[in-house]
Amino acid sequence: MLLVVCSVATAVAQPTGHPVPSGPLWLTYEGSDGLGAGKHIVLIAADQEYRSEQSLPMLAGILSKRHGFHCTVLFLVNDKKESDPTLPIRWQKEGKGIVHEIPGLEHLKTADLMILFSRLVTLSDAGIAHIIDYFESGRPIIGIRTANHGFLENFPYSKNGRRVRLGDDIFGGAFRSHHGNWHQDSTRGVIVEENKGHPVLMGVADVWGPSDVYQCWGKGKTLGEDCTPLLLGQPLVGRQPKDAVNKKKAALPVAWTKTWSGTTNRPARVFHVTMGSARDYQSEGLRRLTVNAVFWCLGMEKLIRPDLDCDYVGPYEPLESGFNYKKLGVKPRKPETYR
Repeated sequence: MLLVVCSVATAVAQPTGHPVPSGPLWLTYEGSDGLGAGKHIVLIAADQEYRSEQSLPMLAGILSKRHGFHCTVLFLVNDKKESDPTLPIRWQKEGKGIVHEIPGLEHLKTADLMILFSRLVTLSDAGIAHIIDYFESGRPIIGIRTANHGFLENFPYSKNGRRVRLGDDIFGGAFRSHHGNWHQDSTRGVIVEENKGHPVLMGVADVWGPSDVYQCWGKGKTLGEDCTPLLLGQPLVGRQPKDAVNKKKAALPVAWTKTWSGTTNRPARVFHVTMGSARDYQSEGLRRLTVNAVFWCLGMEKLIRPDLDCDYVGPYEPLESGFNYKKLGVKPRKPETYR
């Protein structure tokens, strides 16, 4: 009997096949027999400024190769089915009436965790339905940087007769202004002392990134009581890690946890970080914060260790943030380019 029990336990611990077929419109990363074996993470790269098309494949590589999670990276694509951060949004003259496409959203049905990095995207009714169905499911959510204003206009989601606000309700804050000076300041991460024992902060140190701090709550307001602040962002006067603190700018929350319950009243763990440009993720501290958040979101916080492997799987040399695409070398590319 003992031999039978051991055999069953061993079988349960083995990784299962990737739930998403490989294809040219998204990237799949096969998990291994690591701590995340059998879990599936869908990462959505759909912003126009902060090079999520580079950072999310990098994170998927770490999560799959180092920790065993199956990962699928979805992209915002153009008519040629190329990953295209240069696409306009509806607020721009050239984007009037545009409907964006993110192929593979149907694979959220098999996701144990969604990592969202979108910015002012307008999906079709069918596309946004996959997102809202996920928000209703009670499964965990990670939002990076612009995710708190990730969708524009077509977000038909209500609860108790009131429109659900993606930023304020689901993520705990919505972009209102640049607290730091846009593309001039950088951000030094400061751990919130009273929450330093939170598992997401285990082993996290030396967080810095060249992006600026977001103001997400309006004048005189701050993070809600339903949120647990983990990291403050202190603006620096410059875009180098050793630049001086901007004493005219107070530190504001840039990473926190909360829960979200949709109309089904199934609570989902939520982690939101408003740092997160591709170059921000050259900070090992920010990568560790995000990897730890994956484990926490999935209820696996007891497996977090201060030395979880957050090293790159391959070369990672991301382009600079911004909208001057020609100068920065940003152009449409096939998703496979980012593997």
